[in-house]
Amino acid sequence: MPKSKITQSSGVPQSSSSAANRTPVKINSEGTPKWYIAIMLGLMVIGLLWLVVNYLAGESIPFMQELGAWNYGIGFGLAIIGLLMTMGWR
Repeated sequence: MPKSKITQSSGVPQSSSSAANRTPVKINSEGTPKWYIAIMLGLMVIGLLWLVVNYLAGESIPFMQELGAWNYGIGFGLAIIGLLMTMGWR
């Protein structure tokens, strides 16, 4: 097994990335707006409801019957968009 290298010795000055040289960064502490959270959760719920309605009563609803297999794409697409929006939630 190779030996670890010594990165600092007593005679070498510290690098420029030390804690004393760093500038503080202000973090946006406002959080996510309420409308963003409402849309995010709404898309996930609507996507889930679309899939459930398609599964239970899709054959008796005319426009869902015309869409056929696209109902799965619509339902999963809405839910995935809502899930992707969670990455922007703070």
